[in-house]
Amino acid sequence: MNNVKKLVRPSIATLKGYSSARDEFTGMEGVFLDANENPFGNLNRYPDPYQRQLKRQIAQLKHVSEENLFIGNGSDEIIDITFRVFCEPQKDKAVILIPTYGMYEVSAAINNIELIKVPLTADFDIDLSATKKALASEDAKLLILCSPNNPTGNLLNRGAMREIIETFNGIVLIDEAYIDFSDEISCNTWLKEYPNIIIIQTLSKAYGLASARVGIGYASQEIIHYFNKVKPPYNVSGLNQAAAIKALVDNETYLSQKEMILSERQKLRTALDKNPLVLKQYPSVTNFILAKVTDAKVIYNALTNKKIIVRNRSTQIKNCLRFSIGTPDENAQLIQALNNLSI
Repeated sequence: MNNVKKLVRPSIATLKGYSSARDEFTGMEGVFLDANENPFGNLNRYPDPYQRQLKRQIAQLKHVSEENLFIGNGSDEIIDITFRVFCEPQKDKAVILIPTYGMYEVSAAINNIELIKVPLTADFDIDLSATKKALASEDAKLLILCSPNNPTGNLLNRGAMREIIETFNGIVLIDEAYIDFSDEISCNTWLKEYPNIIIIQTLSKAYGLASARVGIGYASQEIIHYFNKVKPPYNVSGLNQAAAIKALVDNETYLSQKEMILSERQKLRTALDKNPLVLKQYPSVTNFILAKVTDAKVIYNALTNKKIIVRNRSTQIKNCLRFSIGTPDENAQLIQALNNLSI
């Protein structure tokens, strides 16, 4: 797929995006009387609508061009914008591989897009034949791949991903929210090969900025152009941009916290192996572990009564709990609570 413009909704292709005051004047000094701002205070000015300083930091760290970056109000905003740019309501369809992150289905419903759901294999990998069959639908416009996948925790097969991208005449969104915990390199290295892909990452997980809501999109300059036309003018606050820059600069803290999380993940895995309530653990390259247990509802409620909150994923995968990796003390409390349960 080389002609991205043909995939864009006609109304978006012809849309004239909003031009903010900071679009028309980008200087940092002067008497600013152009944006109807309150002249007093420390947070009185609108933030950079294109997050230029933050993009420079990300570009240096991730070895990509600033022109290939889009910053969203969390990666959820980028998911929603992808639907709005490429999927015509009540006409186009999107394909997801289940079980996976629930916001894809929510965004599809909000945008009135029919979803085709293709089950993953028994070991939660791509069923290539079934996926290709779903993508053969003439109305299939968007495929979403979550790798590492949530809630399963595993990477999808890269060879299968490439084969799909090379044969699908649509947009492929690759969600890499948990890639920082993995040894696998990002698919953003594929940008020059495949103009029809969008890769999204987040600072919510490995960088500990879930409250700040900063998502990162990597795509061709053409796709970024359409995203910028659709997004709200000031979609990421100045406070959150500053928090993101601070976190990215402090590489030592990032690496030490990630190392601690990975070490604690192994400790928890070892403890879960010894617990008779845990029937199976699934492979994980993320900051969580998915485990099949004897009775997910009972165990979830028992842990909640002890004020230990995990995630019951039984609606997606029968009798499965998802354990996020906490601090050493929090993980110790979880292990002790599980060991003391008499069910």
